[in-house]
Amino acid sequence: MNKNEGLSAILQSVMRNSANTIKDKYYPHWHLAPVTGLLNDPNGFCFDGEYYHLFYQWNPLSCEHKHKCWGHWRSKDLITWQHQPIALLPNEFYDKDGCYSGSAVFYQGKLTLCYTGNVKFEDGSRTAWQCLAVENQQGGFDKLGPVLGLPEGYSGHVRDPKIWQYNDVWYMVLGAQNLDKQGKVLLYRASHLYQWQLVGELAGSYLGGLADAGYMWECPDLFELDERFILLICPQGIKREQQRFLNSHSSAYLIGDFDYSTLQFQHGDLIELDAGFEFYAPQTTFANGRRLLFGWMGVPDGEEMYQPTIANGWIHQMTCPRELHVKEGKLYQQPVKELQQLRQNPAYWQGIADDAPTINEFSIELELQLFGSLTIHFSDTLSLIIENEQALLKRRSAKNGEWQSRFWSGDIKHLQILCDSSSVEIFFNHGMGVMSSRFFPLEKQIITFSGKDVIKLTTWQLTDALPS
Repeated sequence: MNKNEGLSAILQSVMRNSANTIKDKYYPHWHLAPVTGLLNDPNGFCFDGEYYHLFYQWNPLSCEHKHKCWGHWRSKDLITWQHQPIALLPNEFYDKDGCYSGSAVFYQGKLTLCYTGNVKFEDGSRTAWQCLAVENQQGGFDKLGPVLGLPEGYSGHVRDPKIWQYNDVWYMVLGAQNLDKQGKVLLYRASHLYQWQLVGELAGSYLGGLADAGYMWECPDLFELDERFILLICPQGIKREQQRFLNSHSSAYLIGDFDYSTLQFQHGDLIELDAGFEFYAPQTTFANGRRLLFGWMGVPDGEEMYQPTIANGWIHQMTCPRELHVKEGKLYQQPVKELQQLRQNPAYWQGIADDAPTINEFSIELELQLFGSLTIHFSDTLSLIIENEQALLKRRSAKNGEWQSRFWSGDIKHLQILCDSSSVEIFFNHGMGVMSSRFFPLEKQIITFSGKDVIKLTTWQLTDALPS
């Protein structure tokens, strides 16, 4: 479709469906979500000195993984967001089958997007272009076209450029699949954004001490944090373990050391980034001395198409914004402190968990100190069971109603739980571990507690904060 046809179709879809979306009982009160259609990966997360910018994969025409555009929000405080003009539409020969994920930087004084243009052919094959677009005076973006085609030796699955600058040199990591269907991360460098040189494979299956680690590595993000280097990746096809990597596709990270003189990355084993049912495609930015992250609270190819929100014309949401740190060789995630501005009506309680009061809403934050075992029930659909130095998160399948399980191991003394209409983000021991999940209770939205041990409980109601 051309640009005018695309905008017309999007406007018509928003006018028809957005009222049903906002009225849906599962629509979030303060998480970012689409006004209609399908949302997935966060893109172009950056800070310009005044505004945070968050772009996102968006199909405004349906709840299918098609017609991928880039939507755009901006905020001064990570809480109050405003809708901006649609940044990218799939209307050129090099991105006709989707403007796929990428990043944003400030180049020559302008906000510049680097994204993957996806092209599919009638015989089932595909190719990909890494493309640029630059912000114009109207707040939209003018496409500059491709700057990088497929590298030799790799399939058409090469995507999701993350770019950054270090000592006047530009660097890019790209998710890739080689011709043997092994997932890799490619490293490029350049003196400017228009001509890139392939350095080689930074990490992936059968590299750096790893064995088979999946057939495609998506959404790479390499950054320095607390004197270590972190590589975030989404390794598709990684082998399921008894208590790890249980989703259809997983998010993980490698921690190690990257040398800008040799361009080599020495790292340890893959570590699961979020142990919940829905977390994928995280992206970070550095702003005001902090490394911040958004993730997509969804997973491709799982049970997403059974979610009940599709009946009201929308699907998926973002996680809360998180601040990252490295402590004792592990990556910690915590909700950004700005979210505390949403808190109101604090309440405190201490006693045996069985005697704890029922909570009759979901837009709420919980903080708990634990002195033993505990079970938290989120209506009839989701339960968190903590005992024997392990957290077990159980949820009814949206497909068949059977109970499914996810796990996090550790001696849990502290919980911070952020709830919204159909989501929960559980932070263990001040961010040592995280479980992010969607859930859709059929009955009344209530939270109850059970157990014979003492808990200290603080709750806050959370005010609404929807984009305008």
